[in-house]
Amino acid sequence: MSRVAGIVCAASLALYGASCFIVPATTPKGAPQTEAGAVLGQPSAISSAAESASWSPLAVGAALGLLMAVATGRPALAADLENGEAIFNGNCTACHANGNNSIVAEKKLKKEALVQYGKYDVQAIMSQVTNGNGAMPAFGDKLGPDDIEDVANYVYSKADKW
Repeated sequence: MSRVAGIVCAASLALYGASCFIVPATTPKGAPQTEAGAVLGQPSAISSAAESASWSPLAVGAALGLLMAVATGRPALAADLENGEAIFNGNCTACHANGNNSIVAEKKLKKEALVQYGKYDVQAIMSQVTNGNGAMPAFGDKLGPDDIEDVANYVYSKADKW
């Protein structure tokens, strides 16, 4: 997909670059000029070229770029579950592999256990990750707020699948 986007971007830049090669009108020596620099009695090459253009290469390039961004981009989510999964794998799997708990066996990350302990909520999971509780250490100093939100959303999304 990025290759297609690069090709479209290059094509739009080429169209825009081609529009920059409008030959400026030259004035013969000694010819009377108007304020804008055009020769009296002759149409201006710049104004006639601008008036005859029915489309703008810049507008076409912008439209193509927007179309590619919409067509190939993934939706912006409040939480980045891929980032949450990476953070979980790097920090949490030592104790919580597959949603289990190797320290306190009954306090798993599975939906039933989270509901039982009042943690089946993204905010509650974020609080647990940030502040820790019992045997679980606090990650508030180690992880940023966005990372904590991402890992909490990841755990919440996986709780009924583990």
